[in-house]
Order: sequence, then structure tokens, then C-alpha cells
Amino acid sequence: MRRAFTIWLTLVALIGANGCNQQKKTRTVKLAHTLDVSHSVHQAMVKMGEDLEELSGGKLKIEIYPNQQLGTERECLELLQIGSLGMTKVSVGVLENFAPGMRVLGLPFLFRDREHAFKVLDGPIGQELLNEGEQYWLKGLGYYDAGCRSFYTKERPVNQPDDLKGLKIRVMESVTAMDMVTSLGGSPTPISWGELYTSLQQGVVDGAENNPPSFYLSRHYEVCKYYSLDEHTLLPDVLVIGTHLWNRLTPEERTWLKQAVDKSVKYQRELWAISETEALEMVQKAGVEIIRPDKKLFAGKVEGIYEGYKKDKKLYEIIREIQSTH
Repeated sequence: MRRAFTIWLTLVALIGANGCNQQKKTRTVKLAHTLDVSHSVHQAMVKMGEDLEELSGGKLKIEIYPNQQLGTERECLELLQIGSLGMTKVSVGVLENFAPGMRVLGLPFLFRDREHAFKVLDGPIGQELLNEGEQYWLKGLGYYDAGCRSFYTKERPVNQPDDLKGLKIRVMESVTAMDMVTSLGGSPTPISWGELYTSLQQGVVDGAENNPPSFYLSRHYEVCKYYSLDEHTLLPDVLVIGTHLWNRLTPEERTWLKQAVDKSVKYQRELWAISETEALEMVQKAGVEIIRPDKKLFAGKVEGIYEGYKKDKKLYEIIREIQSTH
């Protein structure tokens, strides 16, 4: 019922906006995401809107709806698919439910480091994966840095995989993430981001996994006092546009948008590096114990996940290509 009402509200807003656009000969693109306005992704989107307006001479603008105003990441993707929303930002972990090939990016310990990840994401492999969603009415435009995801817990620290046994760990609606937590001995529990703080407080889950800025900005550190930097996945965020909108854009509008997106991606990655350092400092000041475990112990436990991909020749070939990228 909530989703239907959200869609109805969005449709009404779009109809009104389209009427204004025809009179002013200005196209306004509605972009929704689930993050706080202080997040580097939101700040990069604001810059993208400014750059786009300048590049287009005011003919193309972006209207941003942050803080899950138009729904969860999954709901925003569904709005894109029916043409009721123009753009959104989602984690690859959620996008894999709509564009299956994306799930390779969620494999634990796939990337050697951030430099390796960016080389893959900004190259032919990353572009191929961005295009895959088009058959599902979703076109990827670029990858934002979302850092490395690690475990944070309430009652006890995670120094090794065995410490996850018996713990309910919140994950995204991602088969890859659930398989990973299961392989490490935990009990994966999918919960939406907006409900996680309360779920941690009430003991619905014992912990979660995410990057430092998200851990800090969500204030989850108020509940979870142990942060174990095993850095199991380097999972990017993806800026996505619905093909309903993309197909209506003129070649000139597409060029303006892509230029603004590219600038936004570069800017966000710079902001992210700063916010990551600040986030770790702030949670430590708030009393969180930062643990740096032996990553090899965790990597050894998830090797079986890779074996499962051998059944899919195309995806396994992509994995091999990523691993061999230097």
C-alpha cells in the first residue's frame, strides 16, 4: 500500500513538472536516494546538478530527493522501471537483484585494493556491467566510491570468522551478501537501511556490515561499540537512470548529463577519502573499539562462493578478467 501511494505521489509530481517544463522548455530530472544530505554522495549530486545546469544553459536540471523520501533503494529502482522517477543511486548489492551480472562486484575480497577497483570499474568491464541493466529498463551512468564494508557488532568484537557464529548480521537484499555472511558463520538478516538503527537497538540483529562513513552518519556507533575492519567487500554505489527517461533525452542532453556525471564521480571520490578518515576518528572518539583482524582468515572462508560461479561461464570469465586486471 505504501509503495503504491509513493508511486502515485511521484506520478502526480512528474505530471505537474512536465507541464512546467513544456512551458519553460526546461527538463527537470527527479533524482531520489536514501542517504543523508551530509553524505559525500549527496554533495556530489548537488555538484552534478550545478554542473548540468551550467553545461545545458539551464535547459536541463536535477531535483534531488534525499533521505529515503521516495522509498528504499529497491523501491526507487522500481519507480525507474515504470518511468515514474528519473534517476537514483543504489548499492551494487541491491542492483544485483535487477541486473544479475552486477553480483560479481559484491564478491568478497574480489579487489586487491581501491586502485585495482577503480581500474576495473572505470574500464571496459565496469562499462559492460553498467550497460547490462538496460534490458531491465535501468542504465548505469557511473560508480561512486562506497569504500570497504566491514562488520560492526553490539555485544562482542569480531577478531576472526568464528566470532560471527550465532550472530544475526544485517545485510542488504543481496544473495551474494547473504552467502558471504553464511560462509563466515553468521546468520544473514536482510533489513532495510532505514529500519536498521531500531533493529540494532531492539536486538532484532546483533550487528551489521558497512563502510566507515555510513557507520558514522547513521549513528549506528551509538549502539554498536565494536568495528572490525576485515574489509570483506569493496562494493561501489551506482548512479542509475531509467531507460524511459534516457530514451527521451536528445543526444545533446545525454552529452551534458554524462559530462556532469563524470565530474560528479571524480568529486565524490575525493570527498569520500576525506569522510572515511573523519568517520573512523569520530567513532573512536565516541568509544568504538576499532579492530584490525587478519583478513586472510576471512578470505579463506569464502573461497567456496567463487567455486559456485564456475557454473556460469560468462560471469566466471568476468571474475577472471577482474582478477587479472593490473
